[in-house]
Amino acid sequence: MLIKQKKSWEISENEVTDYAVWANRREFLKSMGILGGAVSAGIAGTSLSSLGAAFAAPITGFPAPRNEAYQLDRPITLEDEATTYTNFYEFGSSKNIWRAAQRLETDPWMVTIDGMVDTEMRLDAAELVAKMGGQEERLYRHRCVEAWAMAVPWTGIQMSKLVELAQPTSGAKYIRMETFHDPDIALGQRQSWYPWPYVEGVSIEEAMNELAFIGTGLYGKGLEKQNGAPLRCVLPWKYGFKGIKSIVKFTFTDERPVSFWEQLNPKEYGFWANVNPEIDHPRWSQATERMLGSNDRVPTLLYNGYEEQVSYLYKDMGDLKDRLFR
Repeated sequence: MLIKQKKSWEISENEVTDYAVWANRREFLKSMGILGGAVSAGIAGTSLSSLGAAFAAPITGFPAPRNEAYQLDRPITLEDEATTYTNFYEFGSSKNIWRAAQRLETDPWMVTIDGMVDTEMRLDAAELVAKMGGQEERLYRHRCVEAWAMAVPWTGIQMSKLVELAQPTSGAKYIRMETFHDPDIALGQRQSWYPWPYVEGVSIEEAMNELAFIGTGLYGKGLEKQNGAPLRCVLPWKYGFKGIKSIVKFTFTDERPVSFWEQLNPKEYGFWANVNPEIDHPRWSQATERMLGSNDRVPTLLYNGYEEQVSYLYKDMGDLKDRLFR
């Protein structure tokens, strides 16, 4: 349930890192060959990961202030449940993928913003977060298409801040998001029958909705690797596969992206993928969901309970039931 009230997540100017600090760090990393795509070999006998830990300041600001406008009608899922029962097909199909995901190096982490924008940019994740503004914590429901669910405290930034930073041209209609591609560390990406890298997308209107969120943390800390560090998409009214993890590129485009699972099986995994208890997955019911850490099943809510906030996005799209999932 969303309680409407004045936004309370802005941070004061004295909490924002001085730009000179970011610029000096960035120039140092460039001189060492870490930025600009050099992400393979160690330097002077030092591993990239240790250099990153020493010089590429990670995303900070945890725990972030909680925005009390976003509340839950159910208990928060235990942290161990939310961080050890995850999907991350880049590392395999097991739900116990959190161990394998530790191979992923997330600092430094370069992000590209390109396509139909005034100025394309490439910057590390921490710089992107700093440019977009203060982080906040929100309590959101999360519903997987596999009919399990959780309720968690995400840290992040409203996605509209990314759109404002990118300044898309008037013709841009969608944001195409892409994750990393590195089969040397993500062994699941060696499976050639999958259309790597993982791609997802949203319309500009969806990205501008107040619920759309770029996640940077969970449970008052930076994101765990298996949960999509350092940047992931959080869309609480959609099925979880729309929440692409470990994003490296945001492309503004006038063509609707074909997402990863849609490429594999468009009859089961559509682009819009809004939660709807009345439209079953072809292989199972969506009428109820299992909460992580419990055998209890609870009724699935239309738009995962966020109908008031998002239904206007789809009112002119024809057959509502068809559009919700397909």
